[in-house]
This record gives sequence, C-alpha cells and structure tokens, in this order.
Amino acid sequence: MTDATLETPNESTDGPTTDALPLAVATLPLQSDAVEVPSYDPEKLRAGVVHFGVGGFHRAHQAFYFDEIAAKGLSQDWGIIGVGLHRREMKDVLSSQDNLYTVVERGEDHNHARIVGSIVDYLYAPEDPEAVLTALAAESTRLVTLTVTGTSYHVDAHTGEFLPKDEEIARDLRGDGPPETVFGYLVEGLRRRRAAGIKPFTILSCDNVQENGKTTRTAVVSFARLQEPELADWIEENVCFPSSMVDRITPSTSPEDRDGIAEEFGVEDGWPVLTEPFRQWIIEDKFCNERPPLDQVGAKLVQDVEPFELMKTRLLNGSHCGLGYFGSLLGHSSSDEAMRDDEIRAYVRGLMGEIIPLLPDVPGMDLADYRETLISRFSNPEISDQLERLARRSSTKMPSYVLPSLKEALAAGSEHRLLVLTVAGWIEFLGGEDLNGNPIDVQDALLEDLRPVAANKDVAAFAADESIFGELAGDARFIAELQEAVDSLRTRGPRETIKQSLKVERN
Repeated sequence: MTDATLETPNESTDGPTTDALPLAVATLPLQSDAVEVPSYDPEKLRAGVVHFGVGGFHRAHQAFYFDEIAAKGLSQDWGIIGVGLHRREMKDVLSSQDNLYTVVERGEDHNHARIVGSIVDYLYAPEDPEAVLTALAAESTRLVTLTVTGTSYHVDAHTGEFLPKDEEIARDLRGDGPPETVFGYLVEGLRRRRAAGIKPFTILSCDNVQENGKTTRTAVVSFARLQEPELADWIEENVCFPSSMVDRITPSTSPEDRDGIAEEFGVEDGWPVLTEPFRQWIIEDKFCNERPPLDQVGAKLVQDVEPFELMKTRLLNGSHCGLGYFGSLLGHSSSDEAMRDDEIRAYVRGLMGEIIPLLPDVPGMDLADYRETLISRFSNPEISDQLERLARRSSTKMPSYVLPSLKEALAAGSEHRLLVLTVAGWIEFLGGEDLNGNPIDVQDALLEDLRPVAANKDVAAFAADESIFGELAGDARFIAELQEAVDSLRTRGPRETIKQSLKVERN
C-alpha cells in the first residue's frame, strides 16, 4: 500500500514515525499507533510458499502466521505467492496495494488493525499459467497450501475414491492446454521438479475437510496416476500431505466494513479482512521439505490431528449448522443477534453438551472450557457472522459435522435429543421460510432435489438418502425420533420446540 491508499489517522506524533519504518512502507503517513505496520521490509521477503485460494480466511489465518514469522525475525524465506484460479478481483486489489492488506481484529474489548506483508506476489492463473508453474517448480518453494473449499477435492466422502468427472478435471487430464484446476497445477509442478531432480514440496490442505491430508493425497496421486503412473508412484513415495485443523471466524467483508475501517483507522484498503482475536492452527508434523517455524508463532505441531479436528468440526462447525438453521427460522440474520436469543443460546450450549461426551481426549484441551470459548466467540458483537454463510452448503456440512455425532450417540445410548432436533431444523430450513413467512436465502447445490422431499410430511423419504445419511438412513429409531421433531416444529414452531426439548433433556 502506498501513501495514495493510506491516510494519516491523526496528527499525533505518539506513534511510530515514517523514519522508523522498513523501506517498503516508509512512505506510509502513519503518525499513530492505531495501525500496526510491518516491522520488517516486505520487499526483502523471499517466496517459500505457494498458496491456492487467497480469500479472507487465508489472509486472516495462514498469511497472518507467516507474517508473524517475518515480524519476529525468525526467517525471511517464507513469503507467500498467492494463486487465484477463478476470479481476478483479489489480484486487482492486492496489486494496487503492493500486495499489502489490513487485518482488523475485533473483540468485545479488543480492536486492532495490522498491515500484513507476507504475500509477496499474486498470480491469476488463467492469465499467466506458466508463471504459476514456474513458481511451483522453483527450488525455493518448499510448501504449497490450499484453501480451495471442500468440494474442489472431488473425493467421495463415503468411498474415499477420486471422482474425475468435473469438466475442468477432465480437460486437465487430457492435457488439452494449460492446467485449469489446482490438481492440474500441483501434478505438473511436481512433474517438473522430478524431471529437474528437485525435492518435492509439501502439500498442506487448510480446508475444513475431514482427514484433509489423506483427502489431498488421494486427489493428487489419483490425478497423477490417470496421467502418468510413474509420476504417481514418485509422488506417493516422496511427497508429504500433512493434515491440519484451522480455526478463525472470518466473515465476508462488506463495502460498509471497508468504509468503517477507513473511517476508524484511516486505512483506505480495497479489501481489508475482519476477524476475531482467536486463532488456532494444528498441523501434523509431517514435511518432505523444509518446515517453516510455525510452531514459534502459535501453531501447534502434533503427531495426530484427528482429536483436534473432531473437537473443532463437531463442536464449532456442528453448532454453526444448528445456529444457522434455527437462527434463520426465528428471523435472525447474524450469529451474535441469534446468540442474544435465550432459547437459541441454550440450544447451542445443550447441543455441545450432547457432543462433548462423544469426543476423544484432546491433548492440552479442556472441552468444557472450549465450549465456553465457542459460546463467547459466537456471541461476539464485533464479528457479526451472517447466518446465511453458516447455513450454506448444508448437504455437505451435515454429513461431516452433525450426523457422525448423532450416529455415535445412538450407538452409545447417550442423550441426542438436540442432535435429532438439529436435523429437523435443517429440514425446515430447506423450506426457505422463517417463522413469520419471510424468505430465507438457502444456498445448496442439492437444493432443487432436497426441497421437495423436505416439504413432504413423511421424513423417512428425506432421510432415505444414503449419500447423506449413511447408516442412519435405515435406522428406524432415528427416523421415528426425527419424524416427532419435525412434527413438533410444524405444529408448535421452533421456539416452543426448543423449549420443550431443553426441558425434557434437563429432566
């Protein structure tokens, strides 16, 4: 960002002077400590990471950690080259700001703005695919990270098989032109490294996909095997795919957010990021090339990510699902607004209470404390996460985040009334109307198939879809309890049904 895009918050001389700033940001007219600027020179960072999918979450999370590596003087060799595959808006904004951007942390008693300089370049792949491949083939690239959304892996959640049916995947496999998909790029980059005798890079997924390391390995190796079996063998033997668990609530940035940041902090950033103070990154300690010192900036390196992943996906993501459905049904639009509703707050707390006994021990974590942290995070009025975002892609989220807990609770004979109610809330949510008949914006790839079945009074037909419900599709007890919950929602309404469910559970 140059002085054309950053304005002085005030004329105070209490903060850092421009003479004290690194060369790359020496022109920033900051005379206040309202905005934290890099303590290092971003122009001197050397690229060591290529990241696919530079959105708000990546910039608030992974790029923030790498910024801390440089800020603490640990290394200048872990700058990030961002890659976009589908939209060039991020390139336009970052290029106009020297690849700098602002992260604003908002807590109930904590507001802090920080300019992040860890992204050293941004490539829009459709315009310059060769530049992306050159970056992947460069010996200095030791790590490739991904936030490409769970659906981009094309791995069946039930069978674990790679599904190369996507048109772009098929074109990449045919080799009709430059790559179009992340896996086309990864495999071609690895092919070039193998041909040049260069060590492969580690591929680290940061998507909310269960066993994301295993899923990424399946996708990359399967793609390579369909193109070049010998290359696939080399990848299987030499490339590491560590699993990871990431967590930081990062709502989408609205134009109003951008204008508010400009007014509050004097930063005219075309695409700032709003996030919460909390952040967490758990990484399997499994690298085939040099490992960045992420453990020295707050990330946790472990031998087994699964307990942390289950904790996060089932408690945070699972509760987010229920919060999205019932918050929307009761006419709320944001997470903090919904959490101020006594019934919803009690429902979310009770739902987590059903899930916690089903979880394994998580090293270094007290799950009761973690629940209270989540309640506080969901209620943060400074980070108003839209319920529409929490509830989207429900047909993908439910089988991953909610139904596994329900299946285990039924098998264990433990309390599960609120888990069943969450499924019933999803069915009603798919109907697209709240309690007062106002429309709900439901975004789901399977909506056209699911909505007519959800509207049917016989929920057995809805729950018969084994691709979503798995073994639960044939569980007569579950079907009966789900039918009872749906009937209650349709006769008593969501608020009274929640109250009754909580009352029964407490008794």
